[in-house]
Amino acid sequence: MDVDTRLLRYFAAIAEEGNLTRAAQRLFVSQPSLTKQLKHLETQLGVRLFTRSSTGMTLTNAGHALAARVPPLLAGWDVAVSETRSAARVLRVGFLASAANDATGEIVSAFGRVRAGWRVDLRQAPWSDPTAGLASAEVPVALLRLPFPGDESFGVRVLFRERRCVALPSAHPLAGRAEIDFPELWDDPVIVAPALRGTWREHWLALSERDGREVRVGAVTERPDEFLSAIASGYGIALVPASTPRFHSRPDIVYVPVSGVSPSEIAVAWLPDAGDAAADFVRCCLDVTRSRRNGCGTRSGSARARA
Repeated sequence: MDVDTRLLRYFAAIAEEGNLTRAAQRLFVSQPSLTKQLKHLETQLGVRLFTRSSTGMTLTNAGHALAARVPPLLAGWDVAVSETRSAARVLRVGFLASAANDATGEIVSAFGRVRAGWRVDLRQAPWSDPTAGLASAEVPVALLRLPFPGDESFGVRVLFRERRCVALPSAHPLAGRAEIDFPELWDDPVIVAPALRGTWREHWLALSERDGREVRVGAVTERPDEFLSAIASGYGIALVPASTPRFHSRPDIVYVPVSGVSPSEIAVAWLPDAGDAAADFVRCCLDVTRSRRNGCGTRSGSARARA
């Protein structure tokens, strides 16, 4: 019998959390989807793995037996996958939206010079996974934005900062302004991604800069085209990085710089056991952004590392 390793990862998360809601948040999947996958695993095995109650999920005897075996099994599989990809000279790199902006191509080229014969396989993650595949170990390294849920569990280096602006429908009363003070936007509904929770939610809604003002959600979208269409249709506004107009320009949306909000940080993050190729990629990220900063005056945040 063959069992998808993703199902085993889901099982392990539920067993560790003892709660479907927390496990779903950790895995960046919906609770109904996680429940469906658990039932699928139980059907494949022909046993019940959990006893469900109002207080959470308790492992059955069969569940305890599986829980003892799954972590080393997954760890062994991850090592096998990593060694296989290394032999094939392919480094999978997760990213969100525009990755490291204009520096992405230079980083990939620099990695190719350091690791001759290697190829970078860029994997774009949906906004529902702000870890860009790191949390599920689908990639060993990723280009993403801080803060992201669980960032203390990974190695992290800030590459640079960029100012945030607001995306407005072109008919918005403030669309013609050269700059907008953030309090002027507090009463507008906002467009959010389904992954908005915890520090990720607080940053992109700028909760700490709202002086306690409640946020009204105008729409929840998961893909860039849906996100932009909701703004253009007047369902709400959104804080976005200042580079967004370069990648998502359209006539029915206006991007205006916002004062009174913190900048967005682009970082490279990696798994603790990511391997030598990922370490080389991280060094290339740092070298390229440092060179661009010194040569072009690009603003950058101070580097930080966490093992």
